[in-house]
Amino acid sequence: MWKQIAKYFNNYPKRRKIAQKMLEYGLKIKDNKIYCGEIELSDSKIARAFDVDRRAIAATIDVIVKKPELNKIFSKLMPTCHLKDVATNMSWGVIEIIPEDPSMPGIVAEVATIIAQNNISIRQSIVDDFELSEEPRLFIVTEKQIPGRFIPKIRNAKGVKAVLIY
Repeated sequence: MWKQIAKYFNNYPKRRKIAQKMLEYGLKIKDNKIYCGEIELSDSKIARAFDVDRRAIAATIDVIVKKPELNKIFSKLMPTCHLKDVATNMSWGVIEIIPEDPSMPGIVAEVATIIAQNNISIRQSIVDDFELSEEPRLFIVTEKQIPGRFIPKIRNAKGVKAVLIY
């Protein structure tokens, strides 16, 4: 997906950065403004957060709105609540998988099967997009802590390079 989007921003590194961050955070374009869900965000605050000039924000919005293929994508983005950082406060478990090859199919299925076979429910599974993230990871939040004895089973799953449990 990113390759299709990036070509519109190749000559403008700041706009490219803004578009990447919008995808990363699920920020959408609506009525020539940037939104997080239904909350309108100001160009100046986004510019400060992304360390760019606010004019670059306006220019990025302009490109997205004028290109129907981009507008179809950026008008439908939504932020996602990532539970990994609050899991320990809720007595849940977190498994972080570092893949051998993040584009390999079946990693999520194999790890989820191991978890299910041990009668543990998955609350959330989030995978970093391998085209957007330099070091993509799979995060699985489970209903309860994962016993250490599961680490070798998960580590031996197809496509898994390393496992962290916290």
